[in-house]
Amino acid sequence: MKSIAVEDYVKVIYKLSLENKPVTPSHVAEHLGVSSAAVTKMVKKLQELKLVRYVRAEGLDLSPAGQKIALEVIRHHRLLEIYLTEALGYSWDQVHDEAERLEHVISEQFEDKIEKLLDYPTHDPHGSPIPTREGKMENPELAMLADLSPGQSGVIQRVNDDDPAMLTFLGDLGMYPGTTVEMMAKEPYGGPLRVRVSGKDHAVGSELAANVFVSTVKGSTDETSKNEADNNGTKGK
Repeated sequence: MKSIAVEDYVKVIYKLSLENKPVTPSHVAEHLGVSSAAVTKMVKKLQELKLVRYVRAEGLDLSPAGQKIALEVIRHHRLLEIYLTEALGYSWDQVHDEAERLEHVISEQFEDKIEKLLDYPTHDPHGSPIPTREGKMENPELAMLADLSPGQSGVIQRVNDDDPAMLTFLGDLGMYPGTTVEMMAKEPYGGPLRVRVSGKDHAVGSELAANVFVSTVKGSTDETSKNEADNNGTKGK
């Protein structure tokens, strides 16, 4: 039942479901780079295996069994990514494709040894949470870097890891998880954004900034403005 294709599909459906919009077969086809006919055939198989429910108006929805498989594969993938960086010296832009190939074949014993060796990590090199063995994973709500207002700061918590070239570029800018970034200016009509990282200003595209997720820093412009507005409202009562 747990073929590589099945694991790939349920993993993609799970990840797309986190975007809080219906997961359609066309979305899955685009993400996996396969034809619509191939997705239709696999969805029927997943339904037969009781791993997914599909209602056209609601999209694809994983069953508890399907979600369990997806989280197990994601756990393997993210543990492998941090193992490749911490133990084998891979850079963060090299590990995704390697982990994609290995995530389907490692044993539970190997998974346990990786976890113990790395002192039970909670996040992969890109800041994504690692599911627990029990299939639990926190997905805190984060703002996109692109959504920060000028003068507002955020701490990078996670970056999308699908594009190695993007990760190389972010690494060159020093934009790793845990780094504070300040939005300095935003050009209108989708123009470039000017951000400050470790005292240096950089211009980044809005598309790239939409793949970087941050927790906002208290005391930055928006927080200060909100506090001032609250204080003014209190004085007016």
